[in-house]
Amino acid sequence: MTSVGVYSYTHSVTYVADNILKSLKDIIRLSGLDPSKLVSDWTVLMSGLTTWLNSQHLRSVTLEVYNPATDDLIGRWDIDIAYGASGDGSFWTDTDQIKYAILKAGLWPSEASYRIVVDTVDGRPHVVGWSDTSFRSTAGFVRHSLGSTIERNGLGGSAAYWRKAG
Repeated sequence: MTSVGVYSYTHSVTYVADNILKSLKDIIRLSGLDPSKLVSDWTVLMSGLTTWLNSQHLRSVTLEVYNPATDDLIGRWDIDIAYGASGDGSFWTDTDQIKYAILKAGLWPSEASYRIVVDTVDGRPHVVGWSDTSFRSTAGFVRHSLGSTIERNGLGGSAAYWRKAG
């Protein structure tokens, strides 16, 4: 019986990690940016996400979009991780909800750059290709929560996006 639970959780981790990255790729593409950087980093990103989801050290995954000339934040998307959520065993990703939020947030300038940043609990396992950093300031931005957007057997993610206030 234990092997079934581990097998199921491993599949949930892979499903959630893969769909976080697919959702970020859609956000990047639909917001007017080139997703090739994300695609070229996919293996390293997947390695970090699956490792930290398995160890339950991952708190959130963030897409920061910034002006490469000034290093200032232009926009941001967060996917907050929920462990042991009371799911019904189903699995889903709400891409329509994300697409609607992108329409509300608007397109980013084509010269914008982006990076993926994660928030982890202290003591996380080291993953090759990842390094410590800090988030860009969200001063002057407002966070809009979309609620649960990815779920698999009680492991899930809730998305939110940031846009300039006013």
